[in-house]
Amino acid sequence: MRTLPIALDVMGGDRGAGEVIAGGVAAVRSDGAEVILVGRRVDIEAEIARLGAESLQIPIVDAPDVIEMSDQPAAAVRAKPESSMVVGVGLVRSGAASGFVSTGNSGAVMTAAVLGMGRVPGVERPALATAFPTLKGHCLLVDVGANVDCRPDMLLQFAIMGATYWEKVFDVTYPRVGLLSNGEEDSKGNVLVRETHGLLRGSHLHFVGNVEGKDLPHHPADVIVMDGFTGNSVLKVAEGIATMMKEMIRQEAKKSIAGIVGGLLLRGTFRRVGRRVDYEEYGGAPLLGVRGVCIIAHGRSNSRAVRSAVRVARHAAEIGLTDAIRAGVQQPSEAAVKA
Repeated sequence: MRTLPIALDVMGGDRGAGEVIAGGVAAVRSDGAEVILVGRRVDIEAEIARLGAESLQIPIVDAPDVIEMSDQPAAAVRAKPESSMVVGVGLVRSGAASGFVSTGNSGAVMTAAVLGMGRVPGVERPALATAFPTLKGHCLLVDVGANVDCRPDMLLQFAIMGATYWEKVFDVTYPRVGLLSNGEEDSKGNVLVRETHGLLRGSHLHFVGNVEGKDLPHHPADVIVMDGFTGNSVLKVAEGIATMMKEMIRQEAKKSIAGIVGGLLLRGTFRRVGRRVDYEEYGGAPLLGVRGVCIIAHGRSNSRAVRSAVRVARHAAEIGLTDAIRAGVQQPSEAAVKA
């Protein structure tokens, strides 16, 4: 079934509108995607001309205001109704687009999506999920920043939404769910973790128990649940370590002739490893629990990452992710029920 276009917010990213527009053009030109570019029309038209993409006839929706990275999310969303974020979310709400992608202020994107699209019935707090690279592929971390302060019942709901996402997107009929803690034992963790553990253990989800941070790279579960403060911290530490390791390898390789030669011989291997841990390959993080597809891409996204984010949004729309989450929250899906 043909889906509606993806609304792409071209304003607000760290690299500027040109990089985001280039990603949208690549999605249309190379992937056959349908995209609506949302932002300042004059800037978009100039960039389309520079890219020689006029023949693609990509629709443009003018949105003269911009929500900056430094803006306070809730205040900016309310004060700038003609911003690219608010207008883009409105296209999904009105049925003109099947999903929304933004590289802008993540707090503002979440606020705009919740206010503009609304929550899926039964969902108390939407959660931000992201793919996390492991030795066996990748797992899903939920929540990674949408909710700093959480209750146990909220984490249970995050687990249900995450399991539903994994089931639908990756066609896994029995996704394993883990709970991030400071120890594998059932008694470990703070009050939030211990109480959540009891709820997950008594749920119909395939709960495999607590997961320690050191085990994340070994894929201990398909979906790993945590509060947004912890999740965002885990994500930022992982990004920092990946950058540090890359730089350390480069520095050490330059210290000797053998290192330089070895580096040249292993260049292809390093490139493949880099792709496995590169956020650009994963596109963006879905905001689970809103009534529409919303993908929040990294603020530093280049055109390749934007193209990937559009691909993620299209796939989520095509598989009916929002309806699946609605059903999952109201009654855990058959694929998430313990055999």
